[in-house]
Amino acid sequence: MSNDIRLVVLDMAGTTVADDGLVERAFGAAAGSLGVETGSAEHATMLEHVRATMGESKISVFRHLFGEEEKAQRANTAFEAAYHDLVDAGHCAALPGAAEAIAELRGQGRKVVLTTGFSRSTQDRILAALGWQDIADLTLCPAEAGRGRPYPDLALAALLRTGTDAVRQIAVAGDTGYDMLTGTRAGASVVAGVLTGAHDEQRLRADGATHVLKSVAELPALLGPVG
Repeated sequence: MSNDIRLVVLDMAGTTVADDGLVERAFGAAAGSLGVETGSAEHATMLEHVRATMGESKISVFRHLFGEEEKAQRANTAFEAAYHDLVDAGHCAALPGAAEAIAELRGQGRKVVLTTGFSRSTQDRILAALGWQDIADLTLCPAEAGRGRPYPDLALAALLRTGTDAVRQIAVAGDTGYDMLTGTRAGASVVAGVLTGAHDEQRLRADGATHVLKSVAELPALLGPVG
């Protein structure tokens, strides 16, 4: 598949970084800090929303769940603290073939940008745990782009920051429907869903995936040489 893709925008948790339930565990701590009991009907309803909106900016999720800004901020702070503890305890690993795929994409002459729905502090915690501070050309979190997923801002900010010429030169890859919506709304030519994270092929295609891959390791071969 020879083409003119010059910029590859990659999600982190579930796409290049193993999640292994860390988001849900950190959410449990966040909800508990606001008095939501694990195993309760309220907790189950909230967890269903968290799963459906995987990929979205976490503060946006908490604003939806708790309504009041003060509660949302408290939940977000608790979530980040719990997630950081899990990362620091060693519960953070690259998905098989992810680092090699990023290196190959850059070796093909493409820019690679890592994006997330986490805050900058959480993103940096993950990058440091993996030794990935210099693995990509750029890393972006929602606060640095304007809005998080499912809006196109992260992909468009990546385009602007890397000096990419046109939206048709973008490929977006992620494990959630919101990643797919980000790619389609940004006008990316390739919007690739991967099956290593939150959502299944049906959800990925429903939200605009042009391709569905077993993992991000297949992406360099899909894109092929720069055309």
